[in-house]
Amino acid sequence: MTIPRGPLPLHIRILLGLVLGALAGGLASALGPDAVGLVTAYVKPVGTLFIRLITMIAAPLVLASLIAGASSITDPQKLGRIGGKTILLYLTTTAVAITLGLILANLIQPGVGLPADVSARLLQNYGEQTAVRVERAEAVSFVDQLLALVPTNPFEAMATGNMLQIVVFALIAGLALTRIDSAKAAPVVGFFDGFTDVLVKIVEGVMRLAPVGVFALIAAVTAEFGFGILGTLGWYSLAVVLGLALHVIGVYGPLVYFGTRRRMKLGRFFRGLRNVQLLAFSSSSSAATLPLTIRAAREKLGVSERVAAFVLPLGATINMDGTALYQGVAAVFIAQVYGLELGLADQAAIVLTATLASIGTAAVPGAGLVMLVIVLQTAGIPVEGIALIFGVDRILDMCRTVVNVTGDAAVATVVAASEGEWGEVPNGAPPGPAVV
Repeated sequence: MTIPRGPLPLHIRILLGLVLGALAGGLASALGPDAVGLVTAYVKPVGTLFIRLITMIAAPLVLASLIAGASSITDPQKLGRIGGKTILLYLTTTAVAITLGLILANLIQPGVGLPADVSARLLQNYGEQTAVRVERAEAVSFVDQLLALVPTNPFEAMATGNMLQIVVFALIAGLALTRIDSAKAAPVVGFFDGFTDVLVKIVEGVMRLAPVGVFALIAAVTAEFGFGILGTLGWYSLAVVLGLALHVIGVYGPLVYFGTRRRMKLGRFFRGLRNVQLLAFSSSSSAATLPLTIRAAREKLGVSERVAAFVLPLGATINMDGTALYQGVAAVFIAQVYGLELGLADQAAIVLTATLASIGTAAVPGAGLVMLVIVLQTAGIPVEGIALIFGVDRILDMCRTVVNVTGDAAVATVVAASEGEWGEVPNGAPPGPAVV
């Protein structure tokens, strides 16, 4: 038997941090409020620091990589093809996800057997937090969300971390660079290209802290909520997690396999994303995970730099398959608890609304609850029912973020393969011949 030498691989160290953090947080939850207070006061800040370091890089990386990526695609027809394929795939997989969630919720019926006393306790315990989320969602209309895609001040968008506005501005700036004299455009493109490499190097340094950061993040979550709440809402949690797993295996697997003409082996695809998925699970944020997603797509999956720089930032802002699936399950669950019957037309409206609303959902923890308010209002379901699922949302948010980032990488791989932008990886064997 060969004994491995040297430090453990990063994904193993992150996984160990995750497991140990869950155990530590679970122990603190069992010991009582004093132990939870210690975790919150001394352990949680370490995880917060790690997330801040990653998030610090996200906005400038999106701006720099997207400007460099868009400006490198000098053929307007090709840029239109890449953009069209990307948006079509994102919206299609989102619609499939929400439909799968509705099907599972109708089959499992998680809200039918929830005892009345449990329902009343959940509504009472989480009613105040729900009211805050409902107020936040109702303050902005869907039309306002669409108008807000275009920033009035790009620097303000950078300062506040508004990813969708940054994406829009970067695309416009990148396209403008293809329309000016090449001698004037070259220094600008070179700057953003070099700046992207600098940010990627920072990501490498920050990821050395990942095992400790993941430990702190998971310990804080499990200490605050515990795992007991999952038992209270067991069937609902099962429906969400089962749906997420089926979506990854049954949708992304075939999409990558056949989208690359069977040249990308699924084992290689998922191995290349394991660090990304572990960080997504820990942070519950597609935006915070974005720098690592771009790096993995380029170095592990063989996606070209310009396709990764174009497709992945867009995915982090508009591709919310995991969130959409959860909303389908949540909407039916809440309706069942209240004894409401959702007809075919109601569920079709949920599919359409959740698909469109996902475009404007922020890629940050808990944003799915705000989006859920819009979905419930469309179907005529009491928005106060969000309090029923508030207790498990943070844990399930971790699971659905894994699906979101996996979907981003799957679409980037397929788009790159269809455009002949997929091939050799910088530090390893090729995933397969480039598709032309």
